[in-house]
Amino acid sequence: MSKKDTVTLIDNSTGKEIELPILHPTNGISTIDVRQLYRKLGYFTYDPGFLSTASCHSSITYLDGLNGELQYGGYPIEQLADHSNFLEVCYLLLEGELPTKEEFAEFKTIITEHTMLHEALKRFYSGFRRDAHPMAIMVGVVGALSAFYHDEIDIHDPKHRMIAAHQLIAKMPTIAAWSYRYSHGLPFEYPRNHLDYASNFLHMMFSLPTVAYVPDPVFVKALDLIFILHADHEQNASTSTVRLTGSSEANPFAAISAGIASLWGPAHGGANEAVIRMLTDIVESDNDVEYYIERAKNKDDRFRLMGFGHRIYKNYDPRARIIRKTCHELLTGLGSSNEYSDLFKAAMELEQIALEDEYFISRNLYPNVDFYSGIILLAMGVPLNMFTVIFAVARTVGWVSHWDEMIQDPESRIGRPRQLYVGALPRDYPKDSD
Repeated sequence: MSKKDTVTLIDNSTGKEIELPILHPTNGISTIDVRQLYRKLGYFTYDPGFLSTASCHSSITYLDGLNGELQYGGYPIEQLADHSNFLEVCYLLLEGELPTKEEFAEFKTIITEHTMLHEALKRFYSGFRRDAHPMAIMVGVVGALSAFYHDEIDIHDPKHRMIAAHQLIAKMPTIAAWSYRYSHGLPFEYPRNHLDYASNFLHMMFSLPTVAYVPDPVFVKALDLIFILHADHEQNASTSTVRLTGSSEANPFAAISAGIASLWGPAHGGANEAVIRMLTDIVESDNDVEYYIERAKNKDDRFRLMGFGHRIYKNYDPRARIIRKTCHELLTGLGSSNEYSDLFKAAMELEQIALEDEYFISRNLYPNVDFYSGIILLAMGVPLNMFTVIFAVARTVGWVSHWDEMIQDPESRIGRPRQLYVGALPRDYPKDSD
């Protein structure tokens, strides 16, 4: 390793110095390897939220926030959205390559044949209150899968890991749909093997025993696109949670359940739900959209436009560019007779102003994927409390891909972050006074 591949850190208090290796990725920002820092100098690093820390190396997803790029396995998200369906993307994330026709046919059959849930899980649902949040049900049911499929979770066996991955991808739509139906007092609908992944989910969600149900092709296409765009997003909070949980060699169902719990947070997976609540408040108020635009510009006003800007993307969210067209097509097809037409009108007015206003442009406050996905899901008849559930269905493949990659990584260690202690100094326990 040459000098240019290291950085030198000098401790002025002791005169000691250390050369730290610079690790170069195939794409993206180089990383300083600080693993020797404590052993040689006796220091830790301090990085709240791990915003400047690479916790692992990964070959699954590449994200460039400055230039607004997202790639799965090297393929731009724009091309995958145009040419692939969700199950093809699942194969890519799991295997690192797009499937051949033969490989895809086999993979699709495997997923289709794993969509059924153990019949005893029906009784598990009845243990929840009828008004339980579907995400709470998801956390519990997915965590319970290890009690029903415990024979196939030897995490050190590659075949067993892949079986678990297939089971999770296949069963998550069924678990999600049953969460919805339980909260609405509807009988559980079993999966249908003749339907594709998105159509099957919509059928399990909305079909009734008394009425024949055929999923709307427009909704199917839109949902499949939402699944693709949400399949993975590098080392986000929920994916990091899955990796951290899995680093203890916990079974994959427990690790994914932990990821669902992390996703449930409004700062992570609940953003598209927040968009709809904001739009509803705007429509039900006596003020127009311009009023809220001005509030958003006022630094002394705590009001924020939900669904605009992104913590990572300092450019236009590439997923938003893709889904925007689908959103507009869907709303145009629904017309003004839809019960949410006033809300959709407000959303489009808000979008137009934000895309043209210099205040938002200069601050890169473009509509993000949550802005459009929330509108699409509402137009499809999905209730607000199911928005994050659908996110979890899509993200499952990303979670299990990262979990599998971590298990195979010889450098992987059980997660054990350090801390900067600022508490009391050592002190004696107070003695009782006479």
